[in-house]
Amino acid sequence: MTMAERFEIFLTVPPGLEPVLADELREKRFPDPQITPGGVTFEGGWPDVWRANLEIRGVSRVLARIAEFRVVHLAQLDKRARAIEWGGFLRSDVPVRVDASARKSKLYHAGAIAQRIETAIAETFGAPVSRDADLRILARIDDNVCTISIDTSGELLHRRGFKEAVAKAPMRETLAALILRQCGYTGKEPVCDPMCGSGTFVIEAAEMAAGLQPGRGRTFAFEQLAGFDDGRWRALKQATQHSVPDICFSGSDRDAGAIRSSEANAARAGVSAWTAFQQKSVADIEPPDGPPGLLIVNPPYGARIGNLKALYSVYHDLGQSLRSRFAGWRVGLITSEDKLARATRLPFGAPSRPVDHGGIKIRLYQTKPLP
Repeated sequence: MTMAERFEIFLTVPPGLEPVLADELREKRFPDPQITPGGVTFEGGWPDVWRANLEIRGVSRVLARIAEFRVVHLAQLDKRARAIEWGGFLRSDVPVRVDASARKSKLYHAGAIAQRIETAIAETFGAPVSRDADLRILARIDDNVCTISIDTSGELLHRRGFKEAVAKAPMRETLAALILRQCGYTGKEPVCDPMCGSGTFVIEAAEMAAGLQPGRGRTFAFEQLAGFDDGRWRALKQATQHSVPDICFSGSDRDAGAIRSSEANAARAGVSAWTAFQQKSVADIEPPDGPPGLLIVNPPYGARIGNLKALYSVYHDLGQSLRSRFAGWRVGLITSEDKLARATRLPFGAPSRPVDHGGIKIRLYQTKPLP
């Protein structure tokens, strides 16, 4: 591994949100991001891998693509895998495992594919192979073309390292960041969530406003790779400037446990000074002091929490509160059911493309500033 080496870097994202992630990469000045199904690619080097893991809020994983070749039988795969210079990426003292998948290819048995590559690594380089290893090599064979990648992230990137208290059916931080961006949020306006759960939207918005790095509180798999430069990595983490916003980010929930979770998570993330949480039902919510901004809400929906029919009154009460008290606020509402969105009687435009959230297809509904 050399710092000057360039290769394809693939950032994964839920299908349907690729353009939103590409916008974030362009904003962060990554070179020429290209949209592809399930992610965004760009050409870069190892410092770009580090920075993408550290700074990009919407990405689920960052993969470094280290080899690509055509393959139609196991002997050919074995030969190609042994030709890879594994010592340029892996350390002989760090366990590794291989996860494989195949689609529309003559090689279709994922277990056999993984086993051949693991054997090649062990016999040509000597790195220990373990199914419990944190460091993963990914082998994907699609239409007889094998792509070998290193998962440089490790744990999924929504695990920022701060959220220990979790409410029912939580929103992942990466998805919350992408939805905030879809709503046009740039960190310059207040954000309010009247069904905040464990505080994900409020905390994510507060971090964005302060310029905090989403990956500042965790470790990454790339720290276990050969040639990793700890000094340069520390310098990168310290280079980003952040400031205390002069606006407040607020959340409420009818459940006292959710409020305690939100406050604890905000404290761990270091954003307590500019966040506030209150126990309130949606019928009693009031806009916070100050200018209007974005109200973002992820209410329960039938397939996620509870009975669909019982939720109509919740959505009706939410819409009534927003129409009567939140003039000037834009609304972003996430739900799987168009009928529930309509029950609010809010002036939504066309919904977004459906996105998978825990096996449920959800859409974002948005309004212009409410009259």
